[in-house]
Amino acid sequence: MTDTSRPTPYSLAELVITAAAETWRHDGEVMATGIGPLPRLAAALAKTTFNPALQTTDGECFYTASPVPPGPATDTPPVIEGWSPYDRVFSALWGGKRHAMVAPVQMDRFGQTNISVIGDHARPKAAMLGARGFPGNSVHHPNSFFFANHTSRTFVAGEVDFVCSAGYNPARYLNGQPPRGLDLRLIVTDLAVLDFGGPGHAIQVRSLHPGVSFDQVQDNTGFPLHRLEHVATTSAPTAEQLALIRQLDPNNVRRTVFKGDPAGDRRTA
Repeated sequence: MTDTSRPTPYSLAELVITAAAETWRHDGEVMATGIGPLPRLAAALAKTTFNPALQTTDGECFYTASPVPPGPATDTPPVIEGWSPYDRVFSALWGGKRHAMVAPVQMDRFGQTNISVIGDHARPKAAMLGARGFPGNSVHHPNSFFFANHTSRTFVAGEVDFVCSAGYNPARYLNGQPPRGLDLRLIVTDLAVLDFGGPGHAIQVRSLHPGVSFDQVQDNTGFPLHRLEHVATTSAPTAEQLALIRQLDPNNVRRTVFKGDPAGDRRTA
């Protein structure tokens, strides 16, 4: 007889996917962009469960009826729902009809992010992508964030080494007020789920992943986090969600994101 009382085991990647899917719960019909395997699968899970109106793409120029799995192409081509050339994509971006979950290298207490250089811009220790579309995207549509490694090197003291996207830093604006289009939502990491709901848009811990303490998150953050009186535990994936994730990721790309594909509940590791 199967023991149905025992929780279904899940990985950290699967926990992150289900937590990040909440990013798009109340968005309705918007273009969902997940940068990287886990944000992409999170958008796919949101579309196939609680927000079927989400628009997902094949990563090239088409909207698809169902999410396209990450990794090698499958034998079944996607069902095309619409055409999304550059002009339509940018119309969605500039019109606020997109919600992206991006994966910066650094973030500071203001929510400013960096994907350009580490160190001084004139003589950087490392050069990366460059700012690309971050400046405009950050002030025209909602943005959420994923960090695979929550450390004080990613959540930095002071400001990020090179500001690529706008944040809630009054010193950066002539009147001290951020642009009306600035809308920073959720931060999902390997330790916790955070948002900008603290006083003055301060970053606060919304939920702790199972087996993680608030002090552990704070010790790995380069600036003080706002602490709620009661911090929830990140909800474990349901058996139904896990089954869907495995359908959405037949190539098991999610298992490559965290070294060793660790368990989602550190208490069972």
